[in-house]
Amino acid sequence: MAGFWSRFKRNRSAVLGLFILSLVLVMAAAAPFAFPQNPFALVGKPMTPPSLAHLLGTDTLGRDVLSGIFHGSRTSLVIGLIATLVSVSIGTLVGALAGYYGGLADDALMRFTEFFQTIPNFLFAIVLVAIMTPSIESIVIAIAVVTWPAVARLVRGEFMGLRNREFVQACTGIGMSDLRIAVLHILPNCLAPIIVIGSLMVATAILVESGLSFLGLGDPNVMSWGYLVGAGRTVLRTAWWVCTFPGIAILLTVLAINLVGEGLNDALNPRLRKT
Repeated sequence: MAGFWSRFKRNRSAVLGLFILSLVLVMAAAAPFAFPQNPFALVGKPMTPPSLAHLLGTDTLGRDVLSGIFHGSRTSLVIGLIATLVSVSIGTLVGALAGYYGGLADDALMRFTEFFQTIPNFLFAIVLVAIMTPSIESIVIAIAVVTWPAVARLVRGEFMGLRNREFVQACTGIGMSDLRIAVLHILPNCLAPIIVIGSLMVATAILVESGLSFLGLGDPNVMSWGYLVGAGRTVLRTAWWVCTFPGIAILLTVLAINLVGEGLNDALNPRLRKT
């Protein structure tokens, strides 16, 4: 662990990203205590500029923007993490089966994967959410469905490169089952790139969720950053703070996650580790 941290902190951008991401996590954890009231509650006059009473002002209906940002961070992080977990699980399963067995199984699974890759991700997510009705569950499902192919292709390549290695042949020679070989011996050697792509997919999931909420396809009962930006887009010239501050929150969070992902790649990549 000490070696991992020493390699990670060499990348100053990654450390900065980790710091920003830590602030966002603290903000999400503190939301119920800092702003115990409902973020949809009307607390002042509509479109009040930032002041001591409302540090980031109020939106078009009189809701506190700072409260919305705090509570919206919980929504964005939860959706990003759960959707990424589901996507990585599906992609790892498909990629492992295709890469380990090869042949007909590989051809069938990769054609299935390519089918999803031919459809524009965001448009596909819009269609799925519209069909299932907007909710947290439908957004998670839509994001997972449109993002798992990238993981599948990555895991397939890793499994294909490892399945003919000596330690795998030794496991096969002693009669070890395919499931045990794949899970206990090949998969652990693929975790580094999976962790890296998983961290980057969290940022993608947050962007997709924000885009869906901006278009009115988010959960109407849950506050989110995309909802705040969408609510303020019609008054951008007269009340710039309504969508500016949530937009900055999205920008910094996505940037921080990408910087952390870059740092993880530097720390976990064995080729970079040698240098």
